Amino acid sequence: MNARAEPHDMKQGFTLTRRSALTGSIGLAAAIPLTACSAHDGASSVTTQVHVMGVIHSGHRTSERYSLPILEAAIRKAAPDVILTEIPPERVDQAITSFRETGKVDEPRTQVFPEYTDVVFPLSQEMGFRILGTAGWTQKIADDRRAALERIESDPSRAIEWEVHQAALSHYSREIAGRGDDPRFIHTQEFDQLVEKSRTPYQRFFDEDLGPGGWTQINLAHTNLINRALDMISGQGLTALITFGSAHKYKILQSLEPRDDVEILDTRELFV
Repeated sequence: MNARAEPHDMKQGFTLTRRSALTGSIGLAAAIPLTACSAHDGASSVTTQVHVMGVIHSGHRTSERYSLPILEAAIRKAAPDVILTEIPPERVDQAITSFRETGKVDEPRTQVFPEYTDVVFPLSQEMGFRILGTAGWTQKIADDRRAALERIESDPSRAIEWEVHQAALSHYSREIAGRGDDPRFIHTQEFDQLVEKSRTPYQRFFDEDLGPGGWTQINLAHTNLINRALDMISGQGLTALITFGSAHKYKILQSLEPRDDVEILDTRELFV
């Protein structure tokens, strides 16, 4: 996906009403008109409250400290008006429609994320928040990245680079051992610094090989979509919850730093 591609469910812009008008609705794109508002046009001083939540995908099914019920309780406490998800924009409508009609998500990419199938989609019916797709992932990006990494790993001339990359990941695993599924630890600066350090060789050595699937470009694709979604709700005084794999969290937070229309909330407080 082009990192600057416009999410199809945001093309017309929208004004998101408060939760009272959304209760019991899953919030299909066509159901709630949105009015675009530039994040920096000075039209309003009302900030968007933002939680950036690092999730652990399939780990939620096995972790006691960051189980699906604990995740659900945290989302209830956040009380979002909108959730920005790690679902591609072109896939989110199918996921929403299938869940609304059958109570199950039949969209293949979304199905691999229990935080959505088991928690976010069911809660949306009760809490009335809107679900937006803000992931830059595509199947082609994933397939091309996998093939490129296989070539790099088998190339003797890249052996040192690969070893440095693997060593960085091993060091990261040792550093987070025993606490990698602790949401109170995941939502700290220490965790973000460890993730960034672990991805640095991967980014430095392989970005050019991986193109859109490289660490720089895939995160840029994610954060461009996230920031465009925040642009669309800017100035309305809403609460947004951003849910992405925990490794992406530091990149998302960095992308939000220049914004003066959002207030980043302490997500650790959702897990007290």
